[in-house]
Order: sequence, then structure tokens, then C-alpha cells
Amino acid sequence: MKKKNFINYCGLLGVAAFTSYTVAVVFSPLAYPGYNWMAQAVSDLSASNAPSLRLWNQLSSLYNVCTLVCAMMVCLGIQKKGTRILRSGIYLFTIMEWVSAVGFGMFPLSDSGYAGTFQDQMHILSTVIVVLLSIMSLSLIIISGIKSKSCRSYGIFAGIALGMMMVGALGMNIVPKEYFGIVERFSVFAATGFQAVLGIHLYKMELNN
Repeated sequence: MKKKNFINYCGLLGVAAFTSYTVAVVFSPLAYPGYNWMAQAVSDLSASNAPSLRLWNQLSSLYNVCTLVCAMMVCLGIQKKGTRILRSGIYLFTIMEWVSAVGFGMFPLSDSGYAGTFQDQMHILSTVIVVLLSIMSLSLIIISGIKSKSCRSYGIFAGIALGMMMVGALGMNIVPKEYFGIVERFSVFAATGFQAVLGIHLYKMELNN
């Protein structure tokens, strides 16, 4: 077994990002009186005027940094490994992570729900771009898993992530409003969870030291 190097250990940042995000989602409602997680979106917790914004920022402080560093290191580690389709999918997934970090950072919701301001419109636009990039990247990774046994593990987890996104997207239009928050969380945790999976793969990957 080869000795792990710096890039390998950076893969663990994906797990740190997932943990930070999960803690923020679970505990930020404590600072938001009346917040109903079953009915409200996660983004309500970080809206510009949300009472939970400060706590959200504190608890999720590791999320964006760890996610982006892990994603970039995965791109470095995957070079000349797997198939071209797999690498293309991972590169596209990384672009999605950057769009998510920058877009949602610049344009958080101005109010819980949708107030219709320019800021809210840009938030929705960022969401649409993130969703499209997620679907495209995960689809490519799934295809790579179908075509190559060496990419099978990536494909399986990409399939799970895409399935969670579909449950969230379809569920939000089907379930009653009082359960909107439940199905929405399938979508928001799909990408974060898959980034953690990519990080674990990177940690286990044999790299040239």
C-alpha cells in the first residue's frame, strides 16, 4: 500500500464540508423562531433577513471552503485515471460547485420564501444553473460507470445522487406545501453527499508521490 500524500488527505475535506453543512441545517433552526423544517426550504435559514443567518454562517463556515478545495484536489487526483467521460463529469461537477458557492454567496434570498426582488431572481437563476450542471455532470459519471468497471463505484453513487435530486425536484411539485421542506432536502443533500463520496475516493486513490 502506497503512502498517502497531501492530495489524498485533502479528500477528507469533502467529509468535513458535508458535516459542516449538515450541522448548519440541523441546528440553525434553533435561532429561527417558528421555522418549520418540514415545510420550509433550507435556503430560508440563510436569507438576508433570517434571524438564523449569523448562526448559519458560523456553523457552515467550513462548507464552501472545504467543498471547493476538495473538488479542485479531486480534479488533480483524477487526471489520467478512469475514463475521459468520468473526468469530464467530475470537472463539470466542480464547475457546478463553484457556481453554487459564488452564486448563492452573492445572491442569498432577500426574505424567506420568494420576495421577487432582483436578488431573489438571481438566486433562482443560480439554482437553475446549479441543477442543470448537476444533472449533466452526474449523468456523465453514471455513463462512465456503465461503460467501465473501473468507474463503477463512481457511477453507482452518482446514480444515487441523481435519484435524490429527482425525488426532490418532482416531490416539491407533488407533495402538499406542509411537506415541501422534506423533499427539498433530498436535493440539497445530494450534491453535498456526492462531493463527500468523491473526497473519500480521492483519499483511497493511489497517487504518484
